[in-house]
Amino acid sequence: MNNHKELAKSYFLEGYNCAQAVVLAFHEELGFDKETAASMASAFGGGMGRLREVCGTVSGMFLVLGLLKGYHDPKDLEGKKCLYMQVQQLSHTFQKQHGSIICRELLGLERHSDDPTPSARTTEYYKKRPCADLAADAAGILEQFLENF
Repeated sequence: MNNHKELAKSYFLEGYNCAQAVVLAFHEELGFDKETAASMASAFGGGMGRLREVCGTVSGMFLVLGLLKGYHDPKDLEGKKCLYMQVQQLSHTFQKQHGSIICRELLGLERHSDDPTPSARTTEYYKKRPCADLAADAAGILEQFLENF
């Protein structure tokens, strides 16, 4: 496997949002070109469109997991249960490391949603935001999970 952790951090630092960074780190295993992977994950940045809900890095993990290990038959209750169990395991691992899976809590924000205008990616932005490291950690958590699954 690639070093998804480093890839995710690198993609975030290139300017991709948090969800895109995680999904892009796995795009080759998913069989997607970069543009498709980036587009698919684009709405999940900033805790889903800057609503500051579930962290985009966590959503990115779930997107990749579903594409690699998800079910497709709506009657496959065992497959659904298995996937949801895996989602919860990933969520618990991330939450144990970071204290939350909620964007606004991870960023120390009080508001539930934010202006839809993305923040400029400046040196100050990168200094005050843990997002690059969160993307790296999420990709690392998922990489380890997939290796053991």
